Amino acid sequence: MQVPNVDVGFTKSATVTVTDKMVRQFAELSGDHNPIHLDDAYAAKTRFGRRIAHGMICGALISRALVECIGEGGIYLGQSMKFVNPVFIDDTITITIKITAMRKEKGIATVETNVTKENGDMVVKGEAVIMMAKDFALAK
Repeated sequence: MQVPNVDVGFTKSATVTVTDKMVRQFAELSGDHNPIHLDDAYAAKTRFGRRIAHGMICGALISRALVECIGEGGIYLGQSMKFVNPVFIDDTITITIKITAMRKEKGIATVETNVTKENGDMVVKGEAVIMMAKDFALAK
């Protein structure tokens, strides 16, 4: 994978559809078998009226977007996330990353990590701090 030339202001997005299969696989991986995620009858009686995806699926997809948009080999140093709306099964979401600060001498970037639905609803507001890959191409 080619490493992009990035600096403060660099913005890129990745779009993913959250499927039933993803939710069930995440439940197995995490051990989170909350019926709000897995049981249609249970979820129908909740305030959401239907099943919702695990919030941390968005966290995992943010991690994926960082690799797809900025490049391989970086390391997470931190991630904050605020879940503001649910993601339902088969929702298509867009993860937008924007570099908001850089410590070029250290190869450390602060990245705004927001997730929205197709209708524009924000579902996750977040911020990551990442260590860029050694071969990271800093803007000149």
